[in-house]
Amino acid sequence: MQHFWTRLINGSALLLLLGAPSLNISAHALAAKPVASSPSVKIQVQNPLTNNAAIAAADAIFSAIQQRDANKRFSQFSDELKQTSSPSMVQGTLQSWPELISWKITKVNSGLRSTSVSAELTTATGKQEVTLVLNAKGLLQAQLLNAAGQPSTKVAEGFVKAISQGQFITARSFLSLDFQNELPPGALQKRWQELQRVTGNFQQIRKVTEADHTSDSKLVLVETDFNRLSDSLFIILNNKNQIIGVDFPTDVQPKTLR
Repeated sequence: MQHFWTRLINGSALLLLLGAPSLNISAHALAAKPVASSPSVKIQVQNPLTNNAAIAAADAIFSAIQQRDANKRFSQFSDELKQTSSPSMVQGTLQSWPELISWKITKVNSGLRSTSVSAELTTATGKQEVTLVLNAKGLLQAQLLNAAGQPSTKVAEGFVKAISQGQFITARSFLSLDFQNELPPGALQKRWQELQRVTGNFQQIRKVTEADHTSDSKLVLVETDFNRLSDSLFIILNNKNQIIGVDFPTDVQPKTLR
């Protein structure tokens, strides 16, 4: 397994996974050297939604999903999400989802620039917990599916299936919210398109394997066939089964028969 982690260390995905190193600086050290004053920086804060407005926006989103209304669902996306989608793509996604029977809002959290709304959905195939992140206009800018009880391999496979079908908004719902902030919708789409310039068009998922794990992360390999090459996609998940790292390698191998 060391080979897999070494490959990640050499890849850009690890920068998103680990972030910058933490600095442990004592208060004494900070005070020992005077710091020149600098102009104050004003942080632009958008007015967050009220709880009632956030709940109303979430209800409207779930209602559009229940009614399988693609145009209404698309209109509820933020501008960033709209750039990687269309009403026809949304319609295809809605048709693939199980029927939404009912929903219950369980929590609302207001932040400086966004508001998150958690809900429990009752679908034709069972319960599903989901978190919506809304901007100040009440439009969807991110969503997160709770997959804690699912196998890591199923989550990774669902992510690759969604992205291979061009459902980038659905694919992002498998990512942790922090990783979604690091990897905007357009960036995820660009990385997938750049991979296919090398490999050719996606054909099928051949095998999904949990290759390694630690107490707080898992490495899943998704062996994938493209029309010119075969490739193993590296998916890293945290202990909640949220994807926190994705590596689309460039040292791909010619496709072989198995």
